[in-house]
Amino acid sequence: MPPSSYWLLFLSAAFAINISPGPDIVYIVSKTITQGRKIGFASSLGVSAGALFHVFAAALGLSAILATSAIAFSIVKYAGAAYLLYLGIKSFFSNGTTFEKAEKSGSISTPWQAFRQGVMIDILNPKVAIFFMAFLPQFIRPGHGSTPLQIIGLGALVVLMAIPIEFTIVLTASKTTTFFRQNRRFSVWLDRVLGTVLVGLAVRLALTESPS
Repeated sequence: MPPSSYWLLFLSAAFAINISPGPDIVYIVSKTITQGRKIGFASSLGVSAGALFHVFAAALGLSAILATSAIAFSIVKYAGAAYLLYLGIKSFFSNGTTFEKAEKSGSISTPWQAFRQGVMIDILNPKVAIFFMAFLPQFIRPGHGSTPLQIIGLGALVVLMAIPIEFTIVLTASKTTTFFRQNRRFSVWLDRVLGTVLVGLAVRLALTESPS
């Protein structure tokens, strides 16, 4: 395959994957709606950092363990579901103070905390690991360097493409929800929405079946 065709195919596939609605996008949008643009950006970067972890895992062959071991898959899956459930319940019972506390005290939902949450949510999702393990090897080219290095390079490109796309989504969500975030009554409902979304993602992850 000519280099131009190869890169066109890879970049088109990576773009299509990144704009497809998924748990990461839902989480980032929910955090942006409830807590603002800064937290949305931090959540996006955290999710991207978690994705890079899976890229390196795919390069090292660790993702194959999750794909072939039902026990390993279940451990990671239930740990991720429990973490999402914890975040969802916490948000659901915050009484609309999530945004207020982050803004006034800085002790809750700081950008660093949002970043760490994004990292953990992505790392504890075995489906992300299996995706990279299945997707990236399709674009390995013999004679263009070692396979692990090619996987890392291609995976990094997928993640880098996701950042501007997710930042655009954050900006859009932030602009369309400014009014709601400034109104206390709506803030309560927004926290309920975020809590419901996170609990829903937890249930969805818990019900995911191992590919093995």
